[in-house]
Amino acid sequence: MRIVIAEDDALLREGLSLLLRSEGLDVVTAVEHPDALLAAIAAESPDVAVVDVRLPPTFTDEGLRAAVEARRRHPGLAVLVLSAYVEDSYAGELLASPGGGIGYLLKERVGKVADFLDALNRVAAGGTALDPEVVAQLLVRRRADDPIRSLTAREREVLALMAEGHSNTTIGEMLVISAGAVHKHIGNIFTKLDLPSTDGAGHRRVQAVLAYLRA
Repeated sequence: MRIVIAEDDALLREGLSLLLRSEGLDVVTAVEHPDALLAAIAAESPDVAVVDVRLPPTFTDEGLRAAVEARRRHPGLAVLVLSAYVEDSYAGELLASPGGGIGYLLKERVGKVADFLDALNRVAAGGTALDPEVVAQLLVRRRADDPIRSLTAREREVLALMAEGHSNTTIGEMLVISAGAVHKHIGNIFTKLDLPSTDGAGHRRVQAVLAYLRA
């Protein structure tokens, strides 16, 4: 896996690089500016970009905007965004962009190395990895005509855990329900969101998550 990192904090930037390289991953470059990020992606064609939301010069949302632009220029690029807290600006645009390969984690999760690496691998594989706090905030910002509102409370719980990137087995364990019940709930979600049965289960899973993200 080839990775580009954009992080303005030198200590965290070097720490992430060392962590990922120690796991046998190829960090091709680590930069601190959004323009350098876009240039590095164009030059290196990485599999994943790990991007801090706040980058120079204003340290507001430059990283998030650069991530949105990178996805526009390079469709299919997997992006894992890191932030100190949930940022509304541009976040919806990034998370609802076509295709999978999207992650949004709070920086405090990086300290849980196994969880962070698991999220990175899911994003690189075309899946999603959303911080539970991100999911919680998205859940309350729904339009009145949003098809998600047709889901039952349990189905919304299942979909929220799907958005976090959990497998069916893990969802069953977390909700204390059987694998069969999880499968049934996911089937209902696909039906209510009008996702074609001709698509593979993996693709429909990503499409369901993206429908959930489009607030």
